[in-house]
Amino acid sequence: MRSRKLSRTRRRASILGAAAVSVAAGAALLPNWSAGASVTDDPTVDARTKATFQKLADELFTERTNALVQGGKGKKGKALSKDFTGDVRVSSAMARTQDAGLDTLGSRKDRLAELGERYSKAGTKVTLDATRVKGRTAKAAVTETTTLTYAKVRGDQPASTKFQAQHELTFRADRRGNWQLTGVRDTDQGLTVNTLSKQPTVKAPSVDDTMPSAPRAATTYPATRKPKQLTGGTYDYNAMAAYAEKYWSNYNKDYPDFSGQGAGGDCTNFVSQSLKAGGWKHVPGYVYDYTRWFGNSDIQSYSFVGVNEWSWFAQNSKRTTSLANAYQLEVGDVLQLDFNKDGSKDHTMIVSYRSPQGMPYLTYHSTNTYRRSLASIIASYPTAAYYAYRT
Repeated sequence: MRSRKLSRTRRRASILGAAAVSVAAGAALLPNWSAGASVTDDPTVDARTKATFQKLADELFTERTNALVQGGKGKKGKALSKDFTGDVRVSSAMARTQDAGLDTLGSRKDRLAELGERYSKAGTKVTLDATRVKGRTAKAAVTETTTLTYAKVRGDQPASTKFQAQHELTFRADRRGNWQLTGVRDTDQGLTVNTLSKQPTVKAPSVDDTMPSAPRAATTYPATRKPKQLTGGTYDYNAMAAYAEKYWSNYNKDYPDFSGQGAGGDCTNFVSQSLKAGGWKHVPGYVYDYTRWFGNSDIQSYSFVGVNEWSWFAQNSKRTTSLANAYQLEVGDVLQLDFNKDGSKDHTMIVSYRSPQGMPYLTYHSTNTYRRSLASIIASYPTAAYYAYRT
């Protein structure tokens, strides 16, 4: 996939000392080279050190997730060193970043509560995918899988929301061979409720004046409902939702996966697949022509995989109309975001569930997410521009 803006796009890390738990009572998992004496050779990362990296990442992201749970507290100020043994540590700068992040997430939790959304519990698990070492720097690629259970405060809410996020942790070794965690970076788009990352600012592309421009949608709650017939008409919106919820984390092998490619991602490709499952028909033609729309395992139009191009096609073809308020979204409708309001849309999502109380829940790729409430998205990105499409 081409690199472009047009594709969608308190227990502080006072993890002040952390390493892997011992495999047997009293056995510290430390590589020989980190015993304390100065070393001349660059350190290596053995299996025990990798286990240390994974455990530290698990603690760090669990801490962030727990900061969003009602009654839960980020254990700011309490070092994790009592939970581990060894000489893998968090740098002082990273500790301050974690502290500030937990405060930010606490404020986000308060905003969500004001919108009527609370989480009663959470579970986070981190797996280590790959580690690479160059000199005295180690990079650990990890996958975070998190489930947040909704507190039943609005009647018929879904039981939970889930997501999978990709991160890269940077560790640096001192002259004794002891590692410090110095940085954490989201390697996908990071559109998760516990993310601390800001969306990238990319200069908006110049576009032809003939490109149709969708109006922004308000984000005030509640909104006057605009119901639609979910089945029996031209499109089967329940089939769209069923497709999205089937493939939110288990990708359909009949289509390419654009996750992590360039400045883009798989969000619009995934939404297009869902729309196709509900009855949207191909309009074959030139891949660059935004009035065409098609996609399969071999070839895809830019309107099938690109955020802005999809918007242009959807409006030009009259397959969508714009909604005045994002809370009017129903099952099978589409939401797009422009994070920095530069005129170029960044991300595409589809509604896979709507509660009787008027809350749409979005399912999307990049980051893989299942039934995230609109309230949660707005609380995380209050300054973004929102575009709501009735399909």
